[in-house]
Amino acid sequence: MSILKSMEKQPVRYQRDMRGYGRNPPNPDWPGGAHVCVQFVLNYEEGGENCILHEDAASEAFLSEIVGAQPWQGMRHRNMESIYEYGARAGFWRLHAMFTRAGVPVTVYGVATALARSPDQVAAMQEADWEIASHGLKWIDYRDWSREDERRHMDEAIRLHREVTGRRPTGWYTGRTSAETVLLAIEEGGFAYVSDTYDDELPYWLEHAGRAQLIIPYTLDANDMRFATPQGFNSGDQFFTYLKDSFDTLHAEGKSGRPRMMNIGLHCRLVGRPGRAAALQRFIDYVQGHDKVWLARRIDIAGHWQARHPFRAPALRPSRMERDEFVAAFGGIFEHSDWVARRAFELELGPAHDSAGGLHNVLCRAFRAAPESDRLAVLKAHPDLAGRLAAARRLTAASAGEQASAGLDALTDSDRERFATLNASYVAKFGFPFIIAVRGRSSQEILAAFERRIGNDRAVEFDAACTEVERIALLRLRDMLPS
Repeated sequence: MSILKSMEKQPVRYQRDMRGYGRNPPNPDWPGGAHVCVQFVLNYEEGGENCILHEDAASEAFLSEIVGAQPWQGMRHRNMESIYEYGARAGFWRLHAMFTRAGVPVTVYGVATALARSPDQVAAMQEADWEIASHGLKWIDYRDWSREDERRHMDEAIRLHREVTGRRPTGWYTGRTSAETVLLAIEEGGFAYVSDTYDDELPYWLEHAGRAQLIIPYTLDANDMRFATPQGFNSGDQFFTYLKDSFDTLHAEGKSGRPRMMNIGLHCRLVGRPGRAAALQRFIDYVQGHDKVWLARRIDIAGHWQARHPFRAPALRPSRMERDEFVAAFGGIFEHSDWVARRAFELELGPAHDSAGGLHNVLCRAFRAAPESDRLAVLKAHPDLAGRLAAARRLTAASAGEQASAGLDALTDSDRERFATLNASYVAKFGFPFIIAVRGRSSQEILAAFERRIGNDRAVEFDAACTEVERIALLRLRDMLPS
């Protein structure tokens, strides 16, 4: 038996989360009742990019004034190097003056080797009380790296960061990631937040390796990198307009009760140029002209979220259950028909199915895909409304509660007789009992629907009964799982 079990095909479990917070995201409860949290990130990469002086195989080719640049294998690219040097020598100081003059808090994504080569800039960041999060050891592409080598670089980045700044980083963002980067950062265990995702406008918790890690998503759209990419921003006006429209939308949504977070990603060598910096200054002035705005560092957001929205593990997670556990929990959702749960378990389940609506969808898929004879068996498994089983108290707990909610356990003698007559006529005509999702309906509304539907032909009524079975299933799931 154990050999046969080991040979069973394992059901597919989808790793990506396409649901997130769904239609009911939490209110972040930003300080001061802010309608939006605005967060500026300054990526400090200058001196950490690909360069043969850094023992890399080729020159840098990403995010510079040379759009479409190609790496020079084994050679120094002096033009590329000087563009990055501009960010450290001139662009940084322009942005530092701008933010400190405006009193705007900043998070720096600091590449450890770049920070080590820029002691004056690090001192200025610290004097301004900017957060310095880790942007990895080097500003290179990790997509083809082994897990072990990337972990080694992460450990060295933390060590060097501590050595250069005096304290270990509490935020992490690699940027040019591998498929393992986020998981490695969680496994490291020392980060208040990780930001290598772009999938939401609010922080959220991600579980891995027995840990719950706070994720604060980042942005690639409200980002000056689009000055250095095809079909990006061609002028400061385009950059300002995009930031302004994003802010206005988020501020208005927050005012209507759905506050969010706005990330702005910046680079010293890009927005630090005078013509672009002017647009950034206009945006800072624009934001500061509004009330109900929380300007924060990412570490401040992390502290707020941990305090107001601490991790709480859901009681039930269908996509993580073993087969027997899944069937035991959800086998009764379709009345006396645990085969529906068994077949649903074999479908592709993921985080999106850990809600009432998500699990309902996959159970209904199993039900709808079944032969008509199987679906008919589900219909026949349902009890008559106010029938003999109810009188004998032999209903399932779910059915008993549902019928009681509609007052079907306290009918007048005449209504009980009417139900009995209709039940007998309906079963004689269709071959299965009358089914309706009774919760939220009165006994008179149910009787009216009964009398109306008994006039249908069998095909129409079979479909109507199946639809009601699915509605009953959803109501039952909402009692068990978040909606």
